[in-house]
Amino acid sequence: MEWLSGMLHKYPELAVYLALAIGYWVGHFRFGGFSLGSVTGSLAAGILVGYLFEVPVSSTAKSLLFLLFLFGIGYSVGPQFFKTMRGEGLRWVLLTIFTAATGLLAAYSVARLLHLDAGFSAGLLSGALTESPAIGTASEAIKALPIPELEQQRLIGHIAVADALCYIFGAFGVIFFCSILGPRLLGIDLRAEAEKLETEFGLKRTKAGIASAWQTFGMRAYRIATGGAVVNRTVAEAEALVPKARVFVMRIRRGEEIVEAGADTVIREGDVLAVSGRSEVLIEALGARATEVADRELLDVPVASYEVLVTGNTLAGRTLEDIGRDDAMRGVFLRHIRRGEQMIPIAAHTEIERGDVLTITGPEHAVIEVAALVGEVIRPSDTTDFVTLGLAIVVGALVGAVVAIPVGKLHISIGTSVGTLLAGLVVGWLRTAHPLFGRIPDAAISFMTSIGLATFVAMVGMIAGPLFIVALREVGLALLLGGAVVTLAPLIGGLYFGRYVLRLNPLLLLGGLAGAQTMTAALAAVQDRSGSPIAVLGYSGTYAFGHVLLTTWGTVIVVLMS
Repeated sequence: MEWLSGMLHKYPELAVYLALAIGYWVGHFRFGGFSLGSVTGSLAAGILVGYLFEVPVSSTAKSLLFLLFLFGIGYSVGPQFFKTMRGEGLRWVLLTIFTAATGLLAAYSVARLLHLDAGFSAGLLSGALTESPAIGTASEAIKALPIPELEQQRLIGHIAVADALCYIFGAFGVIFFCSILGPRLLGIDLRAEAEKLETEFGLKRTKAGIASAWQTFGMRAYRIATGGAVVNRTVAEAEALVPKARVFVMRIRRGEEIVEAGADTVIREGDVLAVSGRSEVLIEALGARATEVADRELLDVPVASYEVLVTGNTLAGRTLEDIGRDDAMRGVFLRHIRRGEQMIPIAAHTEIERGDVLTITGPEHAVIEVAALVGEVIRPSDTTDFVTLGLAIVVGALVGAVVAIPVGKLHISIGTSVGTLLAGLVVGWLRTAHPLFGRIPDAAISFMTSIGLATFVAMVGMIAGPLFIVALREVGLALLLGGAVVTLAPLIGGLYFGRYVLRLNPLLLLGGLAGAQTMTAALAAVQDRSGSPIAVLGYSGTYAFGHVLLTTWGTVIVVLMS
């Protein structure tokens, strides 16, 4: 043990990697659907390593990783953040502001009641509201206080201790409230509510976890018989005979000749049509009216499937039902909608938002034309725009350090961490208008956010390790009970505010509360108990704004308690 202690003291970077490995391993254990997660696991592992071994922690390395994380988070949620402040999104913004403000007020009240210092208060807030990034903003705020450095380190250690204590009920409480207690307080049956909402949106339910060999979209060849219903009609008229089905005639064989079909092309007896559409529609609508034939040459059409980032106004703000009637979308079909990290259900009344990533499929030429109207094709890339990344962090951090908010006789800067977060938001938002600007692959963003936050909290945990037992004896039980109050207060208040003031759909409201608390596991629990993915529409409306507000509260709670 002495040898290992000496090695970790000499090479502290090894202690960080050890804490990361233990943290990710422990964080992935599940207990009845609940897990600590990699971030809280890394924090707990850091506390353990710091308690067992004397490990020096570099403040420069800690800040470097945290700023990288904050920029990555801002970059990823930027499009959603600015979109939610317009139109219908305002109701979700109001819900997020209400729940976040209630959480801050509850944390401040409990901290005052328990006579907690600024460190314990910040940890109470970050753990109970399950927002680990607030550890970083609070730490920076503490380092800006006019107190001795040793006192600053003691308070920062208290943040980690309180966060670790309060997070367990914080995570469990959000999951339990959104999936079980919340529905009971509203008097709703989640499954019945989900079925009703799916009907309103035009969503067809499929069995969870079942993957089918069925080809959703296809192209088939049909020979037009003498006296057929489409004989002497134009292609546009023939397609209109199957309303709302989005069936398209793409090519026609006429004798030995193959021609591309246009809207005004007239169909004749004996023609063989290459028809694209949903497979079940082709079978049900055309199978009994025409003779299917095997014509490899006719059906040998290049088919493309692209991911497209929605950047323009052609689709943004429109429902899929409305978009499906647009002639510009002829021959192209939608496979997936991704909003941030969440998959959005495809239904008639699902609304497309700027920043969404659409997976579209169809004949290559049609897909290319539609992609140009929609936005920018996302092509596989492993290149990161480090110029924009570096300059954005520098500018954001400098602005955060310079801009100060007057609080009584003091002027408190918003801090380099909040400034970097805002810089990430701006760059992420600009990316939707100028897709070639500040391009960072999704995998790189995922690595930045994962390694940045987990390593940062592991290092904070190592600072807290030597103080853990003393601090636990000092405020352990009081923090656990106070944390439960802080967790539940914004959830209960947000539930009734969202339902009876904002008039939000109850199922979407529960998803929205999970998003406002940035707890993806709570969304998954709601989806599991409702048997439907549709609650994600509420989650996506609050998640981005919730992340920004709760992260900022780390600075605010330190200012209030100081």
